[in-house]
Amino acid sequence: IFNFFIMKHLKIFAALCCVAAVFTACEKNDPSDNTTGTANGHEWVDLGLPSGLKWATCNVGATKPEEYGDYYAWGETSPKTTYDWDSYKWATATCTWDATYKFWKLETLTKYNTDSDYGTVDNKTTLDLEDDAARANWGGAWRMPTDAEWTELCENCTWTWTSDYNGTGVAGRVVTSMTNGNSIFLPAAGIRDSDGLDRAGDNGIYWSSSLRTVYPDDAWYVGFTSGYVDNRNSCSRFCGLSVRPVLK
Repeated sequence: IFNFFIMKHLKIFAALCCVAAVFTACEKNDPSDNTTGTANGHEWVDLGLPSGLKWATCNVGATKPEEYGDYYAWGETSPKTTYDWDSYKWATATCTWDATYKFWKLETLTKYNTDSDYGTVDNKTTLDLEDDAARANWGGAWRMPTDAEWTELCENCTWTWTSDYNGTGVAGRVVTSMTNGNSIFLPAAGIRDSDGLDRAGDNGIYWSSSLRTVYPDDAWYVGFTSGYVDNRNSCSRFCGLSVRPVLK
């Protein structure tokens, strides 16, 4: 009888251990445990994207999601007061009138060029890391997203406009994962052109690291207003746009 009593309780104890092990395993595999974190002092969120890419919670130059942060010309790593071809790092300032297509054309690009009409061709179509504003300012594995990675974000998340993010009074888009429900906020920080800030509060315009190869004086960006999300458009490289870093 005593042996039966011992064996019975040992079986119960073993069963309880199994249950505890199952719960422990579930806790370790709970996605909520590893969908946020920090890298090199900056917060990221896992939005459950097919690529596994993680997105930063703030713009470069910001410390909170609602802050605009700094503005960068494409391929430059420091903000400045004037954004035009004269001050742009990777071009000469000379422009010519194209009589066929009726527009002013940049004469010479000194880096990231796929067209001999714009100078010496190097066929670089993605920013080198030394010219990447995210890597230069945040370090670690942070970098700017490519055009394709912005498209992935657009296709796998809902983009909801708000005029008052978390009571801060800042307008922008809350980007929410269709997979795990996590989200980031992209403020409508506008664009810097020449020496002014335009469309802040109405437009969000964010650089990718990808050159527009057909017109290499442009690079691809993602933009939005309260009425639409433009998941692929291009802008002159000298313009000052927001930068939202990513990492894997």
